[in-house]
Amino acid sequence: MTSLNKTAVTGLLATGLFALSAPAVATNGYFTHGVGTDSKAMAGTGIGSSENVGAISVASNPALGVFSDEKWQVGLSLFSPMRSYTTNGGIGGTMGAFTLSNGEYDSDNEAFPIPYVAKNWKLANDNAITAVFYGRGGMNTEWNSNQTASFDPTGQGGAPSTFPGTFGGGVAGVNLVQAFLSVNYSGKIGNNFAYGLGPVVAIQMFEAKGLVNFTPYTQTFANAALSNGVGAPANSLTNNDSDMSTGYGFAAGIWAGNETFSFGLAYQSVISMDEFSDYSDLFAERGGFDIPSSIKAGVSFRAAEAVTLNFDIEHIAYSDADSVHNPISNLLTGCFTANPAVAPATSGCLGGPSGAGFGWEDMTVYKVGAAIRSENGNTWRLGYSYGEQPIPSTEVLFNILAPGVMEQHITFGWTGERDNGDIMSFSFMYAPKTEVSGFSTFDPFQSIRLEMTQLEFEFAYRF
Repeated sequence: MTSLNKTAVTGLLATGLFALSAPAVATNGYFTHGVGTDSKAMAGTGIGSSENVGAISVASNPALGVFSDEKWQVGLSLFSPMRSYTTNGGIGGTMGAFTLSNGEYDSDNEAFPIPYVAKNWKLANDNAITAVFYGRGGMNTEWNSNQTASFDPTGQGGAPSTFPGTFGGGVAGVNLVQAFLSVNYSGKIGNNFAYGLGPVVAIQMFEAKGLVNFTPYTQTFANAALSNGVGAPANSLTNNDSDMSTGYGFAAGIWAGNETFSFGLAYQSVISMDEFSDYSDLFAERGGFDIPSSIKAGVSFRAAEAVTLNFDIEHIAYSDADSVHNPISNLLTGCFTANPAVAPATSGCLGGPSGAGFGWEDMTVYKVGAAIRSENGNTWRLGYSYGEQPIPSTEVLFNILAPGVMEQHITFGWTGERDNGDIMSFSFMYAPKTEVSGFSTFDPFQSIRLEMTQLEFEFAYRF
C-alpha cells in the first residue's frame, strides 16, 4: 500500500469514528437536505451541475467525480434541531385509555457536530476514483422534563395510576446514528456524458429508552399470551443501550450536457441492514431497519456568465423500510393483545412481520439553488427547498420519539479560494417551524401537536 493510500484510509477511518460519536441530521424526514457544504448552501441542489465543488459531490451524484479536483475535502457542521410537543385533553387513563400529561414539552439535545471527509483520485481519460465518508439521516430525542402517563397497569379496567416519563417508563427517547462510506468510479463518454457507480457501506447505531409500557404490544409478549394466556417479557424492546448494525447497497448516477445547460440523475438503492437484535421487540421483522432508497434529478442552467441556476427534485422512499413506514394502526388490526376481538394473530405487534412503526409516508422534495460568482473569485450561494413532511396526523403519538416534520429549508453560503490554492466554504440553513397535529392512538380524546425548528452552520476546507 502506498503512503498516499495509507493516508487516505487513516483519514477516512478517523472521520468515521468521529461521525459515529454524534447523532446525524434529520431534515427531510431523517435524510439531510443536502450532502456537502456547497450543495447545502444551495438547498441540496447540484445533481446536474458540472461545477467543481470537491469530491463530496459524488455523495449526491456519483457521476460528478469526473469534475472534481484531487484535493482532500473535510467539513464539519453544527446542527441544531429544536423539537417540542404539546398535549391537550384526554380522559386521564380511565376506560382503558393511555393518557399523556397535558402541557408543552421540549426535547433535550439541541446541538450536534457532524463531520465528513472526501478524496478524489484522477485516472487516465478523465476517469476518477472517489472515496467519501459522511453522516446522513437520524433521529435523536430525549424527553426528561415533568411528563407523566396515566393508565391502568393491570389492564383490567381498574383505577388508573400515574407514572413518570412521556410513556410512563421514565426518560424517553431514541438515538439513531448513521454513517456511510462510498467508493465510487466515474468516467466520461465524450465531452457531454458522464457516469458513476459504486458500493455504499453503512453503519447504524440505535438506542431507545422509556418504552417499557409497550411490552404487552410486542410479538414476544403476544405470542406467549395467545398460546398459554400469560405474556412473556420483551427483553429486546427498550433500555438496552446502543446496538449496531451494518449493511450495504449501491449508488449510481449520470450527467449529460454542456457548460450552458446540463442534466443529472442519481439513485441510491435500499441499503439492506442487519437487524438490531437488542431491539427486535421494537422494530418490525425482529429488529429490521433498512435504509430507504432515494432518487434525484436535477438541471443546471448558466443564466449569465456569473450566475448558475439549479432545479432539483428528490424522492425518498420511506415505504422501503417497514419499521419506518408501517402505521401504528397495525397494532389494532394485527396484534392479539391490543385488540383480541379483531386481531387473532400477532404479526402486527411491535417486532412482528407487519409490526407497527412510525407511519412515515414517502417524501418528494423540490429544490432551487443559485451560484453567483464575483470578479474577486468568491462564489455566493443561496437556495430554497420544500417537501411535504412525511408524518400523517394519525401517527403523532409514536412520533413524539421522532418528530421529523420539517418542510422548508432556506439556505445561503460562500466559497472562496485562498492565495495558496486551498478552498474554503460555509453554508447556513434555517428551517422554519413546522407542526403536525392529531389525536392520540390510545386516547382519542387527547390531541397531540408536534413541532420542530432547525438551524445548521457548516464549514468545509479543500487542500
